[in-house]
Amino acid sequence: MSDERKTILLIAGEASGDTLGAELIDAIRQQPGGDEIDFIGAGGPKMEVAALRPEFDLSEHAVVGIWEVLKNYFKFRRLFRHLLELATRREPDIIVLIDYPGFNLRFAKAIRRYNAAGGGAFREWQPKIICYVSPQLWAWKEGRVHQIANDIDLMLSIFPFEKDWYAERVPGFPVEFVGHPLVDRFPMAKPGEKSVPLDPDLFTEQPTVLLLPGSRRREIDKHLPVMLEAAVIFSEKIKTRLRMVLPSGEMHELAKRHIPTGTEIDTQVGGLANALGQASLAIASSGTVTMECAWFRVPTVVLYKTSPLTYSLGRMFLKVPYLAMPNLLAGEELFPEFLQSEANADNLAEASLRLLRDKGERTRILDGLDRIAAQLGEPGAATRAGEPASGCSRRRGRVRADDSPE
Repeated sequence: MSDERKTILLIAGEASGDTLGAELIDAIRQQPGGDEIDFIGAGGPKMEVAALRPEFDLSEHAVVGIWEVLKNYFKFRRLFRHLLELATRREPDIIVLIDYPGFNLRFAKAIRRYNAAGGGAFREWQPKIICYVSPQLWAWKEGRVHQIANDIDLMLSIFPFEKDWYAERVPGFPVEFVGHPLVDRFPMAKPGEKSVPLDPDLFTEQPTVLLLPGSRRREIDKHLPVMLEAAVIFSEKIKTRLRMVLPSGEMHELAKRHIPTGTEIDTQVGGLANALGQASLAIASSGTVTMECAWFRVPTVVLYKTSPLTYSLGRMFLKVPYLAMPNLLAGEELFPEFLQSEANADNLAEASLRLLRDKGERTRILDGLDRIAAQLGEPGAATRAGEPASGCSRRRGRVRADDSPE
């Protein structure tokens, strides 16, 4: 490793993490000395444009569910070992793990085991490991908090309640709330500026219903057919304009195979912000996109369908009453949620009609979304995250691989 240049290794495994990583790299490069940093690791096309020298695009391999992970075990083991070999060979000053906790937390533990065993040139390599976006331990797997505190030097949180949550369980573990990146990405969507009519009698044009089936192949296959069935039902009661946004050309082509001949629906790749700005209602897969719906003040019906095994295990360990993050932040069900067998066309259509027809319900939801938006911090999340991520301070103490159980 050169004395003149620092090296930061980043790992992002999903499309949302690729966006976060690109914003973080841009923020670091704007700081003094930022152009003297080498960015290596795994990320998607946005991180590569920003300056990452990627080993591969890990987001191309994203899967959902326990069974899906098991089916791809050997592929993920090969990718994991590739990145571990890169880290131990290049010995980066800092490792930034962006979301993707199933993979990234194991990676952090593997690095600490390597350190504890005396790995590294002259046994002095002790990289600073940062997590950008906290794993949702408060939803399940709370017991992993001690292992995380042992392996991670700094947690960068995008939700305000997480700092206190960690402080109650692992006092002294550094957690910083940097703010939510939505505040910077979409500054036009400020509280109180959502002007979609509340009463269908006041619509000067047909209300636009936005379908957001997900960003992975399995999500498209599971969610889109039932969304389209629901659209047929509610469109018989209220004439609507259907619109669908997909994250990539590949997902767009897959989605088109599910659209019956003769169905009137506008489809597009990207441009989610513009679509949300014009939407009266969204039907969305549970995930990051529900926060984008909330930020743009779009009342949303949320669904999620996965394999029976994944769902059964998830229900056993889930510790929170809601799946959609806006509902968790609000402490109430602003967005109707439907999981597994309940995520059927009749339920989705009924909830959609209620949100299009019921002025009082829409008002309640929009008021709640304004309160959520006020919690997400001030602009500058990537800049605040980039400050510690570009520093060179090492671990705060001696590494112990067996301080806590996995």
